[in-house]
Amino acid sequence: MNFESTAEVSIPKDPLERVIGQNEAVKISRIIAIQKRHLLMVGAPGTGKSMIARTIANLLPSPQQELSVLHNMDRPERPILTVRTRKMLEIEKGEKEKEWGEVICPAEVPSFVSERLGFRCKRCGDLSSSRALYCQSCGADKYPNKDSPFGDLLPNSEQRDGRVHAVRIDEDGEEEPVIYEKTEDDRILKLTYSELKKRSVAKAKKLRKVIVPLNRPTFIQVVGNNETEILGDVRHDPYGSHPEIGTPPYLRVTAGAVHEAHEGVLYVDEMTTLGEAQKYLLSAMQEKKFLITGRNPSSAGSTVRVESVPCDFILVGAMNINDLPSLSPALRSRIRGSGYEIVLNTNMEDSEVNREKMSQFVAQEIQMDGRIPHATADTVEKVLEESRKICRLTDNKTGLTLRLRVLSGIIKLAGDFASLENSEFIESIHMNQAIKQAKSAEEQLEEKYGNIWSAGMADYGARLKKGSETA
Repeated sequence: MNFESTAEVSIPKDPLERVIGQNEAVKISRIIAIQKRHLLMVGAPGTGKSMIARTIANLLPSPQQELSVLHNMDRPERPILTVRTRKMLEIEKGEKEKEWGEVICPAEVPSFVSERLGFRCKRCGDLSSSRALYCQSCGADKYPNKDSPFGDLLPNSEQRDGRVHAVRIDEDGEEEPVIYEKTEDDRILKLTYSELKKRSVAKAKKLRKVIVPLNRPTFIQVVGNNETEILGDVRHDPYGSHPEIGTPPYLRVTAGAVHEAHEGVLYVDEMTTLGEAQKYLLSAMQEKKFLITGRNPSSAGSTVRVESVPCDFILVGAMNINDLPSLSPALRSRIRGSGYEIVLNTNMEDSEVNREKMSQFVAQEIQMDGRIPHATADTVEKVLEESRKICRLTDNKTGLTLRLRVLSGIIKLAGDFASLENSEFIESIHMNQAIKQAKSAEEQLEEKYGNIWSAGMADYGARLKKGSETA
């Protein structure tokens, strides 16, 4: 070791060069990031599958599209999908909100309009604030509701909506609808029918829910077979589509992982755990778009559908060798037809170059942890010895193991011991303590009782004794 501590070991800036012992996978990963291919990695746990997937995601450019749904006034159960690019969002951000109609004083409108909007008293004709329920001059009720026996409790439609529809004669002698509305500053907004329609369209565009934001990670991980997590869902509303107390359908739409991974990487750990969801994943890969609907047939969201939601992602799957026959043949064929299959290495040659790579690995783990000190050269030698030992016991080969998750845990344990002692570096003694502490429960039971069977009998005897004492 030509260094005193791992603080002197240089860590590559290229994330792919930080992957240890998987040269073929690194080479293919570069191609995948450029050509947008799929990848299936087969290998033992702890050999760097998730690290490779994250690295591919880091090599991709930032997403350029935002996915959102708009309220559909004509058919609320069919929210409108919109795809806005980064450039479109920048333009919209710089635009000012357009003002519609003409703001006028209550005295400038016909008397019946000002009366219905609550500005003019029907008894004495005096003007006052529409927020006042009674005339300040004569005390008369400005909002009488004679159509209902609960008129003193329930507001009429004009008071509730703050809008009056009228008709005026234009210059050509034709009738033209006019709408008068109360404003927040207690004045009146005058709108023509065409202006009202245009404003409604503009407001509808504001009734928007962003389901996949522009500034999002390019790495999405999925574990398990939860279809709603993978494919999206429309949340249930106990009030259904009730216009007053229900939640509008567009607000209940939730994107799935296939949509969140649009323009990025969808990493599926343990591919066979997807179960029946594999066929939906295949469909999303082929079409590069997948609908969002309620997954529960008895849910209020089952009638809501958002068609053709983009999901153009790179699939990176991972699985163990024994589970390979359980993968859907159609899905596997799709990956092979537009991507690669790689079997990851579990060990590498014990050469000078590879020993330097292992030193780099130790430095990387310490840097990523951020809470433990650097290790001395002697400690790195101990790591190499443990790597050789794991390679012999696990793979029955001579070399250095690439089951790096086990080594990572040992390095962090040693770092914790060093931190407790306020040591400047992780020393060999800390490494020895970590190796002893890192033994599995089975190994510890075997050391204590001779074998697992004896440990189980001892535990059974202890519980039997405790039960008899309690009785």
